[in-house]
Amino acid sequence: MSKPSIAFVTGGYSSESVISYKSAITIENNVDKELFDVYRIDITPEKWFHVAGDGKEIIVDKNDFSLTINETKIRFDAVLIGIHGTPGEDGKLQGYFDLMNLPYTSCDASTSAITFNKRYTCAIAGTSGFHVAKSILLYKNNYSGDISSLEKLQLPIFVKPNNGGSSIGISKVNRVEDLKTAIDKAFIEDSQVLVEEFIQGREFTIGVYKSDGNIITLPFTEVISQNEFFDFEAKYNGKSTEITPAVCSLETAELVRNAASGIYALFNCNGVVRMDFIFNEEMNKPFLLEINTVPGQSAASIVPQQVAAMGMELKSFYSSLINNALSSKNK
Repeated sequence: MSKPSIAFVTGGYSSESVISYKSAITIENNVDKELFDVYRIDITPEKWFHVAGDGKEIIVDKNDFSLTINETKIRFDAVLIGIHGTPGEDGKLQGYFDLMNLPYTSCDASTSAITFNKRYTCAIAGTSGFHVAKSILLYKNNYSGDISSLEKLQLPIFVKPNNGGSSIGISKVNRVEDLKTAIDKAFIEDSQVLVEEFIQGREFTIGVYKSDGNIITLPFTEVISQNEFFDFEAKYNGKSTEITPAVCSLETAELVRNAASGIYALFNCNGVVRMDFIFNEEMNKPFLLEINTVPGQSAASIVPQQVAAMGMELKSFYSSLINNALSSKNK
């Protein structure tokens, strides 16, 4: 019996593509080649392509998302999405694959688009009873430099690209006079900028996935940054301490896990996602910061640490994600 053909997509159109390629190393080293025929597809602004074993570059036929290798047309049974940022995390590729009737390992197009927008995510979560920080959204096309509308927020505040990840373009602002510079920095990465109140507390991040219809929370991590906050350098250049599983009370752990599984269900998530929380110990509440629907899988990333802490091998974990996508095609 032939093995399912899986397209593993990596790359992307944003500055997060460098992280996608770091994740690709881990994924390619741990996808079970005995169970699946895996074809890496690089998706770049210039072209979509696969590099064959002989080094030949094969261009993807976007009409049906197929490859032709040695005059044999390869159609895929499912897609393993490993693109951080656009177009793999914001719903664009998901919508395309829906048109191709191809199942994939991530959230669907609408969930991906909503959760990629941090403000929309927090607004929906907040109105549904989950705790979120106060925030204001700025749009580049009508931003004049006037920051008077931000006076209702208490310092310190975070300024971040609204649609993006990997802590690129984010700043922590302690003084009003530094606010404009932080906003300009964030606008380089995105046309929308989220200005959000700082929540004092412990930073927890938790992976959540679905298997056989069940929502499963991974052992979560406490992140302690050596920098002022968990920025790009702290995430990817070893400037943080990550404790997995986090050392906390059973009550705290239950509050974080319940919030994570509840939010996963609220947004109708699929595959593995990672949610970032600030746990305010005085209020005894976890505050949602964001949902990452294509979380990092590099050697420095948190989800692989959490999978290991659960006692599961990455090979089995990725197989579970792929099989979950394959089974959805038959429903």
